[in-house]
Amino acid sequence: MGEILVEVATDQPFGHGVPAQLGISGDALNVAAAAAAAGARVGLLSVLTDDDLGQAIAGRIAELGISTRLLKFRRGQQGVYLVHSDPDGEREFSYARSGSVGSTLGPDDVDPTVFSSAGAVVAGGIACAISTTARAAVVKAASLAARFVYDPNFRPRLTTVADAAAALTELAPLAFMVTPSFPGETAALLGVSTPSEAVATLRSLGAANVAVTCGAKGVQLDSGVDSVWVPAIPAPAVVDQTGAGDAFVGTLTARLVLGDDLPTAARYGAAASSLVVGGKGGTGFIPTFEQTRAHAAASAHAVEGAVSSHS
Repeated sequence: MGEILVEVATDQPFGHGVPAQLGISGDALNVAAAAAAAGARVGLLSVLTDDDLGQAIAGRIAELGISTRLLKFRRGQQGVYLVHSDPDGEREFSYARSGSVGSTLGPDDVDPTVFSSAGAVVAGGIACAISTTARAAVVKAASLAARFVYDPNFRPRLTTVADAAAALTELAPLAFMVTPSFPGETAALLGVSTPSEAVATLRSLGAANVAVTCGAKGVQLDSGVDSVWVPAIPAPAVVDQTGAGDAFVGTLTARLVLGDDLPTAARYGAAASSLVVGGKGGTGFIPTFEQTRAHAAASAHAVEGAVSSHS
């Protein structure tokens, strides 16, 4: 659940007459697309404009294998962002989303029957930041969900540290899994300097499981019983890093719902994350689960070979 945005992407610095590619993105869509590709049945709760643009976005959602039954259509403006990616995949964003139709999401849009019966519900800090009603919708969904997965996804241009930290504190006790990033989010929202400190703090707040994503290094997992380090998987190609974290969250959640254990699900999440950066835009390339599984297996074999050779 969350806001869907129109994406205008370019590999050149912003300027008049610069060629750009139109896409559909946003953290909620990126997560849902990854979860669907990983084999889960996925619905997406979001509010779109009641016009041709809204219908085009709904069409793209369906193309990605996501059910459109939960979508809402209302009069308003669709949120938009412009993104410039340099040759290394680093990005610069500019948003036009204040008062967007997506921000009208509210508690009444959360169907208790749907959300209580779902294998998991995923929401993020962006949904909490776009409006007070959207945050209330996330809290309601979290209270209903059998498994609630929360990605803090802190955006300084969208909300304050205090508000983002307050949302995390409120939602952690309701969360089956929290997925903060290190060092940015863990330092800003939790005031800690190591992944292990982030795990301890979130566990003390009530989170059942924690996955601290550490960029190109890997992921620190903690279930309260076991603590496991999952190394990152090198990306075959880096075109645009948009959506990498979302792919991890979506794939991880889908594979947990489908029965994989936490380390295995996280390994698949890391593999999917390293593949999506090879496409342009948040949903420019969504690997199939066969591709993700093969990439994870190839990386594991490479590591085993390196260890064997060293021995």
